[in-house]
Amino acid sequence: MPDFQHLLLFIAAGWLLNLTPGPDVLYIVTHSLRSGACAGIVAGLGITGGCFVHIFAAAAGVGALLAASATAFTVLKWIGAAYLVWIGVKLLLARAPQITPDLMALAAAQPPRSLRAIWLGGFWTNVLNPKVAIFFLAFVPQFIAADAGNKALSFVLLGVLFNLNAIPVNSGWALAAAWMARRDAVQRGMHWLDRIAGAMFVGFGLKLAMTDNPAQ
Repeated sequence: MPDFQHLLLFIAAGWLLNLTPGPDVLYIVTHSLRSGACAGIVAGLGITGGCFVHIFAAAAGVGALLAASATAFTVLKWIGAAYLVWIGVKLLLARAPQITPDLMALAAAQPPRSLRAIWLGGFWTNVLNPKVAIFFLAFVPQFIAADAGNKALSFVLLGVLFNLNAIPVNSGWALAAAWMARRDAVQRGMHWLDRIAGAMFVGFGLKLAMTDNPAQ
């Protein structure tokens, strides 16, 4: 583990990275706007669960395989890109709900989606993105001392810390989006927010599809 000063730097860097908008934040905000803070928080927990998979996989060497093997990276890249595009298309094709002055009625007009389905969506959005595995391989080792006795254990501990630090940030996004959803203008524009979110998810998917293997 790094010393206290480097540990604080690691935590601060993790918070800043988690505050940066991307497909994970978009997934949280979209569900929080549509179904409330609880749905957004569950979406964030699903994303956190996906990050744990990458952490332990990277510690076991799977992340290194993705970085070194063009085939492995390409296969996972295309699966992840297809999944993001599928989410985007679903949002783009969603029917406009009946506009009401009440957010709960607006949410009820949407096709019901269980918290389990929201969690699984966040989980797979993260797991199927090889860029997350590459990120952990590139970011975490910078804070592991060269003379660390068990580098794999240090990697796991720092990865877990990064994930735990992400929970309050993701929850903050969910709460902020839920607060925005109570504003009349946001309620009236919910259908167009789905369209915008759908287009952005398609964009993230296409961007992922065009990502080159860092090892090349």
